[in-house]
Amino acid sequence: MKLRCGKVPKHILQNTVFSHLGVTRKEVVVGPTFGVDGAVIKLGEKTLITSMDPITGAIERIGWLAVNISANDVSTFGVEPAFFSSCLLLPETSSEETIATVCRQMDIAAKKLNTSITGGHSEVTPRLTFPIVVGCCIGVTEKERYVTSKGAKPGDLLILTKSVGIEGTAILATDRFNQLLTKLPKSTLLRAQRFFDDISVVNEAILAFKTGCVTAMHDPTEGGVVGGIIEMAAASGVGFRVFEDAIPITKETKKISKFFGIDPLQLIASGSLLISTGRTHGERVLTVLRESGVEAAAIGEFLPSIAEREIVRYDGRIEQLTLPLCDHLWLALEKSGDSSEP
Repeated sequence: MKLRCGKVPKHILQNTVFSHLGVTRKEVVVGPTFGVDGAVIKLGEKTLITSMDPITGAIERIGWLAVNISANDVSTFGVEPAFFSSCLLLPETSSEETIATVCRQMDIAAKKLNTSITGGHSEVTPRLTFPIVVGCCIGVTEKERYVTSKGAKPGDLLILTKSVGIEGTAILATDRFNQLLTKLPKSTLLRAQRFFDDISVVNEAILAFKTGCVTAMHDPTEGGVVGGIIEMAAASGVGFRVFEDAIPITKETKKISKFFGIDPLQLIASGSLLISTGRTHGERVLTVLRESGVEAAAIGEFLPSIAEREIVRYDGRIEQLTLPLCDHLWLALEKSGDSSEP
């Protein structure tokens, strides 16, 4: 069976990838798990949080994205990202300036996060069409001082920061600018391009964690907010009910999604953060985030049965959500330019 672009399906991860993991070491507290975007490694009185992510669907700001996306995963454990290394794969058409551009982007992003770039690898790769950057980020914390995406409990509130489809909106507004300009105002696209500036969730994740009220966190990436919620619920062994009218979405994301005929809830969503917190603590977490300038909203709750994956639509209909077959960014990038009026 030919695989689609994007994440490898869950059943292949569980049946194939997770069955080939080398030796078992006692230091590994949390290893490869569906819905958990990092590992927890205990080393004496310290604990390492490690995560790895590729940047494949973006062309502009690829180095900047590589640092931030990997750092986001570490921060969802409540831990600040400290070290970053990368593998840069370049097409045969690349020049020294290409390398310089990507490295400058990584440098700017790392300095903003107080993260050290500790090494990596760079090469020109045959038959590659676009650059690919694979990043690995590491954070260090005290023993047991972290959360994972596995801690959501029935009755917990589900909070979403910022809005949906942030990364996907920025990528499409940049890489498909001329195509979108045939139907959308230039001012809309320029605003959407600036969504790149909102892709880091490090600040809000650390703020939320420090309240002491967070039971789990997860940053929705490929598969959008829908994919992120399902991953978080699956990792925690719970179900969920979310309300469509409570999910924040910008007008830029709405218009660009309508242009390409895609679902903004299934559009790559780096830049937003999913937070699980006890019902009585929800207002405190929301207040801390909002007072720091981060918009956030309670969009639903976690349910006892893992089989319950409900979304209440605007008109009151209740639908079951399933894991997206692929991120809708890929569907948009495949389109030739035909679209409906926004």
